[in-house]
Amino acid sequence: MQTTGPEKLPGIRHIIAVGSGKGGVGKSTVSVNLAFALQRMGYRIGLLDADVLGPSIPGMLGLTTDQPPGFDAGEMITPAERYGLKTISMGMLSGDDKPAILRGPMVSKFLKMFVGSVHWGQLDYLILDLPPGTGDTQLTLAQSVPLSGAIIVTTPQDVSLKIARRGLRMFQTVHTPILGIVENMSTFTCPHCGKGTDIFHGGGGERMSRELGIPFLGTIPLDPDIVTCGDQGQPLVLEKPNSFAAQVYGAIAAELDGRLQAQSTSALKQFTWTWETNAGAPAWAESAGRPSGSQTTAIGFRQRDARTLSVLWEDGQRQDFDVRDLRLNCRCALCRDEMSGLPLLDPKSVRADITPRTIVSVGNYAISIAWNDGHSTGIDTFKHLRALGASRAAGVAEDV
Repeated sequence: MQTTGPEKLPGIRHIIAVGSGKGGVGKSTVSVNLAFALQRMGYRIGLLDADVLGPSIPGMLGLTTDQPPGFDAGEMITPAERYGLKTISMGMLSGDDKPAILRGPMVSKFLKMFVGSVHWGQLDYLILDLPPGTGDTQLTLAQSVPLSGAIIVTTPQDVSLKIARRGLRMFQTVHTPILGIVENMSTFTCPHCGKGTDIFHGGGGERMSRELGIPFLGTIPLDPDIVTCGDQGQPLVLEKPNSFAAQVYGAIAAELDGRLQAQSTSALKQFTWTWETNAGAPAWAESAGRPSGSQTTAIGFRQRDARTLSVLWEDGQRQDFDVRDLRLNCRCALCRDEMSGLPLLDPKSVRADITPRTIVSVGNYAISIAWNDGHSTGIDTFKHLRALGASRAAGVAEDV
């Protein structure tokens, strides 16, 4: 069974982030069981434990942590394999008791290594189990990995829902599609009397999905067997496939797969574009534009001439940018004060013949330009580009 659409990375069709702004909501448990539910549908699955500082995937899969992964002939890391699932985790490198004491840049380095330096082979889905929060890990993945989308996990109580909203908004900010919300640890059914109890309240995840207009993927019960199976390294979906909870995971996997099959294929592939030679130029699919599309999702870039960058938006609009104007409007910390927003860059210091050397896609939401004056620290988000183009067009109209 094969998924449709282009590969996100060589050999990988879909990359799914499982996240939440809050810890303790069961992201790892959802990631593991969702991975095996998709596997039971006939797909080839990989699981990346992106919680570098607090890895829990090895324990849930029953993997030993005292044997670091090996390398293949091409010096790529060989992922561990358990029940047919390919896995990589910091827990395999650090052991059970040794903490990973790392600053942000090193966390980002390990994440990029786990994605790009692991011999994943052919996968239909690579599931990323994220740590809590909206910090370095989430931003690194959003900028360096072409995510197909994110799943937000929450528990029903208000405190979890409020923080999960922040995690959801973070993904929306970096143009990662929200594939749906999962409510975990919902109703507990007493095995003796059969009475259901909403220990953490109930229906909060579904209510949030309605309020935000986000798909609701399903409600996972508070089932002791989920915990027991995870602690024993034998995930519930494999150990008790006929249980109610396992069937819920199966339904969530089917819903997720259906949404991805129907997902728009107009999104750009990742690119590194050399401006002078036009090598590596991204796609330009003018026919794919539609009035109902997003105003801040770029579906095409091209060089109209040596000094003009054209951007095609999903709503069918096209904007042209003078490249020197883009350089003057750089929003990095060297060119604009981060607190006040006031410009630091002196326009007189930017040469008249400034041009890009390379333009590189940044996740699903921005581009980064390396200029021929040596400047390369700026990131132009699609939202910023659209607003800049609109302000320039308004200025022209006023002049006329």
